[in-house]
Amino acid sequence: MEQEKTNSLGELMRITMEHIKTMADANTIIGTPIHAEGVTLIPVSRMSFGMGGGGTEFTIKQYPNQNFGGGSAASAKLEPVAFLVVREDGSVKLLPVAPPPATTVDRVIETVPEVVDKVTGFIEKQQEKKLEKQEKAASVEDFAE
Repeated sequence: MEQEKTNSLGELMRITMEHIKTMADANTIIGTPIHAEGVTLIPVSRMSFGMGGGGTEFTIKQYPNQNFGGGSAASAKLEPVAFLVVREDGSVKLLPVAPPPATTVDRVIETVPEVVDKVTGFIEKQQEKKLEKQEKAASVEDFAE
């Protein structure tokens, strides 16, 4: 039973989780501020973790006290997301660190909002011109009467 306490799969997973907790520090996500010429930059990152483990407990006649085989693994990924820009006057701005679009589809999706805005603006201008023509026509009719 003593061997089960020191080499169990649960113990292996507990140790792995403790190591992950030490990596997932708040200072890892919100980085150390960088001061330069009246501006403070604070890096903001995204952290992802993956973890897996497995094992077995068995007994063989030759080694009755050594009955565990297992392993665990963990992976971490840290990606920069943005910088908080704090100016001396107290203004704060979030400056995203977006990677460039990877594919043509990504580029098209990125430009859709701009295209929609342009088309909407064009339609509104056309409606305004039409309304102005109608108003001019009405005022000419009123003047003619």
